[in-house]
Parts: sequence; C-alpha cells; structure tokens
Amino acid sequence: MTRRQLTAAAVVFLALAGSAAAEDKYTVKTEDAPLPPELSAPVRALLDTKALSVYDPKGKLLCTVWARKALAATAPAGPEGLTYRELGESTVVGAVRFPEVWGDYRKQKIKAGVYTLRMGFQPMDGDHQGTAPFNEFCLLSQAAKDVKADPMDAKALQQMSAGASGGSHPAVMLLFPNPKPAAGPEVEPKPNETWVLNYQRPVTAGGQTTNLGFGLVVVGHTVAE
Repeated sequence: MTRRQLTAAAVVFLALAGSAAAEDKYTVKTEDAPLPPELSAPVRALLDTKALSVYDPKGKLLCTVWARKALAATAPAGPEGLTYRELGESTVVGAVRFPEVWGDYRKQKIKAGVYTLRMGFQPMDGDHQGTAPFNEFCLLSQAAKDVKADPMDAKALQQMSAGASGGSHPAVMLLFPNPKPAAGPEVEPKPNETWVLNYQRPVTAGGQTTNLGFGLVVVGHTVAE
C-alpha cells in the first residue's frame, strides 16, 4: 500500500471512529415541559419550567430534570469558591422524572415516576469509604412523600429517600464537581462508563450572586463491591 493510500485509509478510520463516538453519546435538550403534577405546590414554586431532558445514544428519553430557579447559600464560600457544601444538606435543588426503571449510583432499581432532588452528604465513616469518588449527592424522594420545600433533618431525609429505593439505603445521584460550567447544559462522559449532566444555577452567597456548576450523574454506578 502506498503512502497516499495509507493516509486515505487513516482518514477514513478516524472519520468512522468519530462517527461511532458521536453515536455513543448521551445528549441533553432544554425543553418547555410542564412541571409534573405529582410535585407539591411549595416544591413546584421553586423549580424552573425549562426542563433538561437527557436522551440515550439511540434517542430514547432517559430522564427529565427540572432544576431549581435559584438558590441561597447557607454558608459563605470557602477558599476554593462556592461548592455544594455551601448549599446546606437537605436543600431542594430540583426534581427528576424517569419514564422507565432507572439504576441509581448504588445500583438500586428506581421505579418510573417523579422524585424530588435534595442535597445530601455522604457520612465520613468506614461503611462508606471508597464507595464513590466524591461525597456529595442528590437524594431522591418520591414526590408524593416530599410535600414541603423546607430544609429537613438529615436522618429524616435519608429515611424518606430510602422509600424511593425500596430498601434501607437512600436513592442517590452522585454529584461531580463542575467548577467551570459551560453556558448551556451538556452531558459529559466520565471514567467507568459514567455520564454526567452538567448545568449551572444562580446562587446568592454573602450578598452576591454567582453561578454554581452542577454535575449530576445520570448514567453510572459505584465500582465498589
């Protein structure tokens, strides 16, 4: 094979590889979607009507997320800037609807339906060590069970969220850091066949409003046994 033929073959190979990679991507669309009636009025009042709909590589709807319109930090930003920790545990950050059974980060089966998303922090104990690369999560609770938008006791939140998983452990979506969020939402691949929905929300802290990036795991599971 001549050098010209080799070059042409390489170009074709790269094009095919790029096409295959594109076909394997999860995507997100910002859509006008009415807030689910399953959500209580206090929770609905907090959420944006612009929904983030995530689709699998075949174009099938995986989930729809309604993010909170705006948030207020419960603590001042630290040296590294604003993080999830400043939002405060149990804060309502959004809602999600799954059209079919979905697997959470702990490999638990979550039934189709609508769930609230509240901020949760993984306990720093031996039982949880090494189960996730980060300690911040969104805890899912059945919309019909989570009727108040106020912050709540962390243990009560965990118990309520366990009802969504049908077990003893809360239903969870891991949060990846997103320190430099893009202007619009996107779905980003991570190691271990993990896909993260990236978006940003305005947060008021210390009298100033800034954008905090969210990185919500929509596909992926813990690698811990």
